[in-house]
Amino acid sequence: MSPDSGQSPIDPNKIAYVYMQMADHIAERISGGELRPGARLPGERDLAEEYGVAHLTARRATRELRDRGLVVTLPAKGTFGAYPDAVDTDSVVDDPPQE
Repeated sequence: MSPDSGQSPIDPNKIAYVYMQMADHIAERISGGELRPGARLPGERDLAEEYGVAHLTARRATRELRDRGLVVTLPAKGTFGAYPDAVDTDSVVDDPPQE
């Protein structure tokens, strides 16, 4: 899952946050079909190495992708491409228990 040209698409001189550039690039790969729903993304440290950034930058980019609804992270499992028709569990209200 390395960037297309063999070089990082991150431009540190660009007037944009590095984590946002990284998230935008991964989002493009998701929308382009390179990363499919349900596919496991590399770990944050591996992503950091691929993009030439600090692992905390990769973590922030992953969080941004989660906020956009493009990926889902399962603790101790990894981060996966979200299914477009997946229900946002944060917006689901449970029915009150009936007695």
